[in-house]
Amino acid sequence: MERNLTAEQLELFEKEFAAQPSYRVMQNAVTQTPVNEIALDRRVVTGLDHSVSNLLDDWKVTNQKKSGRCWLFAGLNLLRTGAAKKLNVKDFEFSQNYLLFWDKFERSNFFLEAALETSDRDVDDRTVAHLLSDPIGDGGQWNMFIALVRKHGLVPKTAMPETESSSCTAAMNETLRKVLRQGARDLRKLAGDAEAQRTRKQEVLTVVHRVLSIHLGTPPQKFLWQWKDVDKGFHRDGWLTPAEFAAKYVTVPLEDYVCVVHDPRESSPAGRTFTVEYLGNVIDAPPVVYLNVEMDLIKQLAMDAIVGGEPVWFGCDVGKQMSSELGYWDAALFDYESVYDTKFDLDKAERLLHHETLMTHAMLFTGVDVVDGAPRRWRVENSWGDEKADSGFWTMNDSWFGEHVFEIAVRRSALPAELQARLDDEPIVLPAWDPMGALAD
Repeated sequence: MERNLTAEQLELFEKEFAAQPSYRVMQNAVTQTPVNEIALDRRVVTGLDHSVSNLLDDWKVTNQKKSGRCWLFAGLNLLRTGAAKKLNVKDFEFSQNYLLFWDKFERSNFFLEAALETSDRDVDDRTVAHLLSDPIGDGGQWNMFIALVRKHGLVPKTAMPETESSSCTAAMNETLRKVLRQGARDLRKLAGDAEAQRTRKQEVLTVVHRVLSIHLGTPPQKFLWQWKDVDKGFHRDGWLTPAEFAAKYVTVPLEDYVCVVHDPRESSPAGRTFTVEYLGNVIDAPPVVYLNVEMDLIKQLAMDAIVGGEPVWFGCDVGKQMSSELGYWDAALFDYESVYDTKFDLDKAERLLHHETLMTHAMLFTGVDVVDGAPRRWRVENSWGDEKADSGFWTMNDSWFGEHVFEIAVRRSALPAELQARLDDEPIVLPAWDPMGALAD
């Protein structure tokens, strides 16, 4: 067999294509119409129904706009329902910009510490290259959200509202990447001189803080909190710190939550805890650790939480088999196999191994349709505004959940006793570039 593409081979490919009338029909269609409109399976669409048997949401969705803050939005959306009830208001939002500021600053410090730790390695070392590839993206994971709330508290959106750059982070991130990569270069040049490295790191962080303050504003150390409830009653709590505000208005026990994932690769045994090297944002915070379990258990845990009255934070590969116009996910929504006359048969484990999938987005389950004790479909609070789907609430077929959901945050007490015990095991450490270290954005 020739290694090069020969003229004879090219002629054969063209003849094989031309010999099939169905291929020409597809060519005519797809050259004039987006392929998703051709591949959309009407049998799936005609069965579309947004109703669910267990529904929690009676609030408006939020909008992360042109930013990758979904994991922060999903986390704060989980917390805001309890805060709204305690405040007796219809809609309430914690400041997403406030946590964005501290995530960027903490993550810059986290990156510079990693640069110090690896400064004696070659710049093309795989770990160093991974760290330099994206030192300050917007994405994150559940444990990173908890680390920020634990250290920096929370404030209402009125105390630190959105800015142009919090809603559109590209320009700010570009500047921060330049600052941090230059900082990494300098720290590497100073390898062997610990004092000089620490001095230079402090200088870099000074610039990072300046950039963040210019783009996002200055995080409040105290703020006057007062509001009107749904009955027009006026309330004033006086001056509060972010830590005091979080302690008063976070009504769920964040410290009790753990992250469980579905990683079906043979190298990742179920019932074991894992962590990923250099994954995190806050130095000295508990490491990002997750427990690998079977998908059926993840579904059961999520369903039980919703039926019990509590939304569920989750992470998934959002773009697979998704219709933005319909606000719908189904594992068979688009029939690409019929369009291209070929099989797409990588399973979930193979997709992870071959770089075809990873967690890309985090959202909140706010409803589930239960039939004969099993979930049939799920209602999802997205953070993409209210123009799509059911006023911003999307619908997920259970078939999609099994294929494309990777993790949920759940109370430790909800796990079977034997798995609760496994949470205390020393986690298996995966390399920094492992797909299970992907950040939802």
